[in-house]
Amino acid sequence: MRAHALRSIGAALLLAGAAGVSLLAQSGAAAAAPDLVQVSVDKARVARIPDKTQTLVIGQPGVADVTMLKNSGMGVITGKSYGETNLIALDAQGNLLGEWTIRVGAEQSDLLVQNGVNRESYICAPNCLPTIDLADAKTVAAERAAAVSAHSSFSAGKAQQ
Repeated sequence: MRAHALRSIGAALLLAGAAGVSLLAQSGAAAAAPDLVQVSVDKARVARIPDKTQTLVIGQPGVADVTMLKNSGMGVITGKSYGETNLIALDAQGNLLGEWTIRVGAEQSDLLVQNGVNRESYICAPNCLPTIDLADAKTVAAERAAAVSAHSSFSAGKAQQ
């Protein structure tokens, strides 16, 4: 019976995720098993938090950030870097209301090229184009940032003519 309840909650999370909202509220029977919430790097996701939540704790703030929206029962989870962490909701007395695993990864259309210790990032939707990511090699990131700056300057110059 408990496994069926967990599958039902997991299916609800998947359906809610497709709509852009993660339902973090859990039934008491499933509160012991952390649910998975997936977020993309440099993207934010709105999430429903349990009633009476007073404190949200993120295990590794370098991987994800969470901001509770006052008086709304909602929070925003932002992916900061690749990895996995946990999110804990506590009431005013410090009682556990829920716990979730937050997995931060790339969107499916991203391509990462690893050459030794050097990494390059591309966005492929539908054609692969270079992009800049914090984890890219410094030389690659600097070259791409310079190209973006040159393009912006060129575009601004054309707009003034």
